[in-house]
Amino acid sequence: MKEILDDIDRWRRDGHRVALARVVGTEGSSPREPGAAMAVNDLGEVAGSVSGGCVEGAVVGAATEILEGTRAPGVITFGYSDDDAFSVGLTCGGTIHLFVSELDW
Repeated sequence: MKEILDDIDRWRRDGHRVALARVVGTEGSSPREPGAAMAVNDLGEVAGSVSGGCVEGAVVGAATEILEGTRAPGVITFGYSDDDAFSVGLTCGGTIHLFVSELDW
């Protein structure tokens, strides 16, 4: 999380809205540990990583939808047995749970 704070601060100073995705749980093999974070601003700029690349695009999409108001904040899950997760590349055999919401501070 610390590595993305400068980007979040800069984006907020520039008047941008920001969504934050954090790994809140894992099962089995996972690309990142709980606490890993990624921020996405309303221009689609990204800082940080929650999966080492394998589901980043899907997470950016969810964060963007939250900022647009077309998706409610909450937990999203990607796992090997989930067809959607497999299609976006989570092939490590585990499951990751992410909480994604807009920052309000």
